[in-house]
Amino acid sequence: MGPDATVPEKEGYKNARSVLISTSIILCQLVQLIPYGAGVNGSFKIAEEIGATPQEAAWIAASYPLTQGAFVLMGGRVGAVYGHKNTVVVAGVWWVIFHLISGFMRSIISLSVMRALSGIGGAFMVPNAIALLTITFPPGKMRNISVGLFGAMAPIGAAGGSVFPGFFGQLVHWKWLFFFLAILGAVVFGLFAVIVPGESVPFDKGGQIDYIGAYFGVAGLVLFNFVWNQAPIVGWTEPYEYALLIVSLLHFLAFAIWETKFAKAPILPFNIWSAPSFGLMALSAFFAFMSVGIVIWYMSTWNLHVRHYTLLLDGASYSPLAVCGAVAAIISAKLVRHLPAQYILAIGSLASCVALILITTMPAHQTYWAQMFPAMIVTAFGPDFLFTAAQIIASNTVKRHQQGVAGSLIGTLLSYGLSTGLGFAGTVEAYTNDGGRDLVGGYRHGLYLGIGLAVSAMVLALGFVRIPKDQRDGWDEDDAGEIVPVDQQA
Repeated sequence: MGPDATVPEKEGYKNARSVLISTSIILCQLVQLIPYGAGVNGSFKIAEEIGATPQEAAWIAASYPLTQGAFVLMGGRVGAVYGHKNTVVVAGVWWVIFHLISGFMRSIISLSVMRALSGIGGAFMVPNAIALLTITFPPGKMRNISVGLFGAMAPIGAAGGSVFPGFFGQLVHWKWLFFFLAILGAVVFGLFAVIVPGESVPFDKGGQIDYIGAYFGVAGLVLFNFVWNQAPIVGWTEPYEYALLIVSLLHFLAFAIWETKFAKAPILPFNIWSAPSFGLMALSAFFAFMSVGIVIWYMSTWNLHVRHYTLLLDGASYSPLAVCGAVAAIISAKLVRHLPAQYILAIGSLASCVALILITTMPAHQTYWAQMFPAMIVTAFGPDFLFTAAQIIASNTVKRHQQGVAGSLIGTLLSYGLSTGLGFAGTVEAYTNDGGRDLVGGYRHGLYLGIGLAVSAMVLALGFVRIPKDQRDGWDEDDAGEIVPVDQQA
């Protein structure tokens, strides 16, 4: 047997190893997104059992993506200094601990706080997991498919997460939902720690972390979101609501000034905004992710409160979202090489818009198959196309050592958009439901807001975003050599 006979085996080993590494990273994203879907479907049942109101139940759903979106801002920088893999492993341990503690909580405040703390673990996973994908796999098909599947975990996680409250809330005590999540996380994150190689040396070992900038950015995001998610409960009648809103805006201003003028190692380097259309792309994606959060929330709300589905039946209704999410991930990963970014973003926004219109216009009582079922199918294409396009654009725009920064930004847009959308729509609902006497009317008005956000995202994408399609295969010359690719590792 000649020497060339070993080549296919070697190539097969490399491909299998690449798939295993990619799968391990993607599973981390799936697990840390399941609590989002679980919170949406299980929030009303849990709130009822702990004596909270339906309005307060929104905090069970919103608290996890709130901190997940806010703290992700600094996650990429921490990964660059201490290692992306190291950061994911520590974040996974944190995530498991606070999900375990959540099962012992017995009040809406304590449970929401524990959910928020577990969301911090998810926040540090997102940018570093995506960074491990984009620094390990060079621009090309493998990266695009991996990033597409990574993005598909949003609808799949939401769909899968919505099923578990049915088992652990309807059939047994709801605390077992959080115990199950802790066990699942321990298994998946443990496999990640064993399988994924990570960097031999962190990109910026010994570098500085801008804690002042991190404070201004994270505090501003948390306060702004808190105000809008609290507004549906207390209304805009409390002076502290206006005070906190002003304080949050001042934090954003201080963050921008500090990062551009004084920070030596900024959490979010502002030079990444210098790429053509990058800022408008981010704004378009943020509006679109807000619309995604709104449609997913009101699907469950409508099923549970208007059509009186059980938790199990509501969870089962989300199954098309999981199946079509996987299909949409592959399609979006393929299209990103053949269509300019603005069209990928517009397609994702259009999908969310169509789903919102279907839900908004359906009768209060109607068979699931008429409008809810097609809305579930179309919804899957929203987050997949949006996340895949935004993440690939971001990762291909910045240098290899800034992949964690790009992941932080897109992770912020995704998670923070999902949570903030709930607050905005909930506020509109609270002011238009006739004091709770017209639930369906309030739901429709919240959904109208979602339609407006999706249309705005489409207009921004098609009218102002101009980023050409990316057909590279391999690293640019100035990026090559910064880290050893997976197919060259021993």
